[in-house]
Formats: sequence, structure tokens, C-alpha cells
Amino acid sequence: MSPVTWAALLGAIGLEVAGTTLLQKSEQFSRLWPTLGMGVCYLAAFYLLSLALRQMPVGIAYAIWSGLGVTAISVIGLVLFKQRLDLPAVVGLTMIVAGVAVINLFSKTVGH
Repeated sequence: MSPVTWAALLGAIGLEVAGTTLLQKSEQFSRLWPTLGMGVCYLAAFYLLSLALRQMPVGIAYAIWSGLGVTAISVIGLVLFKQRLDLPAVVGLTMIVAGVAVINLFSKTVGH
């Protein structure tokens, strides 16, 4: 897998996380600038994801996307929005990160 593919996927994840953060800030689409920023982030995220899918299987790309995205947005929720995570949430997030690591380290589906 080329570095460009990984960069596109990581960029897509970052933009999706930014879009989700702006979704929270949009207050149910009642604030114009966070709403517009959210739309731009989501569009750019899906464009970059489409570039990553040129070389990466969709299931693997989506597993990495969702695993890293949900973990990142949970941390942002904790830090930025003061949303608390209980022990089962932390355990579940740890399992998601472990799953993404297993896919990347051991799966032959992902080119190394």
C-alpha cells in the first residue's frame, strides 16, 4: 500500500472527526459557520476516503476509519465537551483500537 493511500485515509479520518466535532458545535444546524464547516469537512473526508479505496479494500478501510474515528471523537468529547466515559466505554474503545491494530499488523488483506 502506498504512503499516498495511507495519507488519504488518515486525512479522511481527521476530516471526519473535525466534521463530527463541528456537528456538535452546530447545535442541531442552528449555527451557520459550524454547520457549513461540518459539510465541507464531510465532503472532503469522503473524497479522500474514495482515493484510499483505489488501493485498499473497503472493509479494511472502513474498519480503520470507524475504529480510529470513534476513538478520536470520544477523546475530543471527553476533553472539549467534558463528556465522561465510564469503564465499559473505555474497555470497548480499547477493544476497537486493538482490533484496528490486529488488522494492520497481521492481516494479509492490508498491503504492507
